[in-house]
Amino acid sequence: MIAAQRPAGPAAERVGPLAGYTVGITAARRRHEFGAALQRHGAEVVYGPAIQIDPVANDDTLRAMTAQIIEEPPDIVVATTAIGFRGWVEAADSWGMAEPFLHALSGASLLARGPKVVGAMHAAGLFGEWSPPSESSSEVLERLLTLELEGRRVVVQEHGEPLRDMVDAVRAAGASVLEAKVYRWTRPPDQAPLLRLCAQVAQGDVHALTFTSAPAAVSFLQTAQEQGLLDQVRKALRRQVMAAAVGPVTAAPLIRADIPVVQPARARLGALVRTVSEQLPARLAQKVTAAGHTLEIRGTGVVVDGAFVTPGPTGTSLIRMLARHPGQVLSRAELGSVLSGGGADAHAVEMAIGRLRSALGDPRVVQTVVKRGYRLAFDPEVASTGRY
Repeated sequence: MIAAQRPAGPAAERVGPLAGYTVGITAARRRHEFGAALQRHGAEVVYGPAIQIDPVANDDTLRAMTAQIIEEPPDIVVATTAIGFRGWVEAADSWGMAEPFLHALSGASLLARGPKVVGAMHAAGLFGEWSPPSESSSEVLERLLTLELEGRRVVVQEHGEPLRDMVDAVRAAGASVLEAKVYRWTRPPDQAPLLRLCAQVAQGDVHALTFTSAPAAVSFLQTAQEQGLLDQVRKALRRQVMAAAVGPVTAAPLIRADIPVVQPARARLGALVRTVSEQLPARLAQKVTAAGHTLEIRGTGVVVDGAFVTPGPTGTSLIRMLARHPGQVLSRAELGSVLSGGGADAHAVEMAIGRLRSALGDPRVVQTVVKRGYRLAFDPEVASTGRY
């Protein structure tokens, strides 16, 4: 009898929850920080920045709106992003308007969408704001609608996408609204990484796709449409590719496209990393016991007794197919259907099974059933008790 070859303890400790998974990043800002955090959890990361944020410090429309606010101070100010609010203050400073601009805002009721925005307000010397615990624009709107709005002047700092629901509701309540677009988004100068990522998603070659801003989600879907890949991308994101957004505002364009999205409880980059690390294995990993070993089949490899091994694309496809039918005998023709090109002959299947056994470290995991095919050495009674 061949002894089960279990990896040593330290090897198991090095296997992150995302080992074997490829995660796509559409973010531009902080993408390397985000990617490094995912890599520390074991992921392979591919970058396809979907947007480039351009400040509008030289925008005549924003400058005129700033002057108008100084001349006619608003009653209510809604700030939706820290980068946008800071950018507006910095632009006002470059125009020599910062002091009167902040003075005009100081007399208004201040609503901030989240703690980062609160921090930006405090840094500018503005206090007394209200902020929702959910960091949700919908909760900000609910708060707005509890205020007396008839005849009031409301300023809404946008987050890169128009806040149509909020603006329309506030106007319907009798307020006049100024929409401040403090930055605009454009496609990055080099779109090749974005185009590659779109193709990878369409083909199911990534396991998760992450978004940290609503404009990036809009841009990604628009790019897929322009490439003629939107149907394939949406199909992949509804089935084998997990879409993950940092918060509800970011998720909204995806949800409108009927794409399911996972989100962290708090809209933070670190929380998004944790959500992906928890949700992706829970959704995609196949777990099975065979020949005394615990196997977890992931995107591009297998965790065997806590150690990650890579049988290659063919071997991973074979073990995944065997694990879908634990204990059942699969013919060489059935297994050959998952080999490159499909319909591989018996010899090619035998060679691929041999390489798979070598990668797994114990040939007993995959048993040969003479004249019939192969089966995963699965014993449901042993699996249920955990005894061998």
